[in-house]
Amino acid sequence: MSCRESDMEACREAIRHGSLSFHAASRLLPASVRDPSLALYAFCRLADDAVDLQQEKAAAVLRLQERLERIYDGRPDDASPDRAFARVVEEFDMPRALPDALLEGLAWDAMGRRYQTLSELFDYSARVASAVGVMMCVLMRVRDPDALARACDLGVAMQLTNISRDVGEDALEGRLYLPLDWLDEAGLSAERFLETPKPSKAIRQMTRRLVMEANRLYMRSEAGVAALPVSSRPGIYAARFIYAGIGGQVQRSGYDSISSRARTSKSQKLGWLAVSAARAAMTTVMPKSAVLYARCLPETEFLVQAAEHPDTRRSRSDVLFEALSQVAQRDRERRDALIAAQARPN
Repeated sequence: MSCRESDMEACREAIRHGSLSFHAASRLLPASVRDPSLALYAFCRLADDAVDLQQEKAAAVLRLQERLERIYDGRPDDASPDRAFARVVEEFDMPRALPDALLEGLAWDAMGRRYQTLSELFDYSARVASAVGVMMCVLMRVRDPDALARACDLGVAMQLTNISRDVGEDALEGRLYLPLDWLDEAGLSAERFLETPKPSKAIRQMTRRLVMEANRLYMRSEAGVAALPVSSRPGIYAARFIYAGIGGQVQRSGYDSISSRARTSKSQKLGWLAVSAARAAMTTVMPKSAVLYARCLPETEFLVQAAEHPDTRRSRSDVLFEALSQVAQRDRERRDALIAAQARPN
């Protein structure tokens, strides 16, 4: 097995175990897009785990930035995801600003950032999800701004679905993604909720709002699928329906994502794959929807511009450096607090 083949097999294995929903959707992508997309998702999975599983968050994000720098310099680390993603970067002229945006979102996670408004939550979702959606368009050789805008809609929708599903799991880890304005309106304290997360009526209503926002954006995103290559449409529809299906499970639980975590079955995924193939076939005979030309979300406009007018080498180093500085400060404060606690007499 060649190095290239072994790298791709390692990427497939990482996605097979780390992202069941994307692995299912990727089966409907043409090989010319599927393998590069698996390399992309494997690198994103590596990036997410590299930060999430480390105590020193700033150092972890900084190491990722350095790995990305070496990838764009054409000298990737001796690791399958790095080598595979380096080939993707070279072959598709992947704008550097796109993976930088992802790292910025991971830095926000590392600093435990919270979001006051729904718009701020869209800012976060743009970085950790829409950036990946735009990179997928680049892999399909699509840089039309309208198609990119709808890909961003899909990314935000998918991230809102993830957040709605993980309210309880995130709370147990001290993370909160519900807009703080919503908690204020309900008279709830963020800290009190995190201390004892309960599926109260107010929290379930907030979860419902997230699912409804996601559904609105899923509907908008569909108009963009017709602007993609015919062979790629079933796979993108599959991602849309599988993730929306997770939101459907949250709905069926009464929007209680604390007592249990919504899951979808293999048979459900197979059903959505079949629906996706049928829907994709319809797009070849149906006229384009006017929704395709709707303005992009303001929070995702920078991603559309980065892909539409690519300068492969241009990075978001300034904003990423600012985010890393804040993470480093948070790490220092955590260490100082731990040292102070250990120094106190019993």
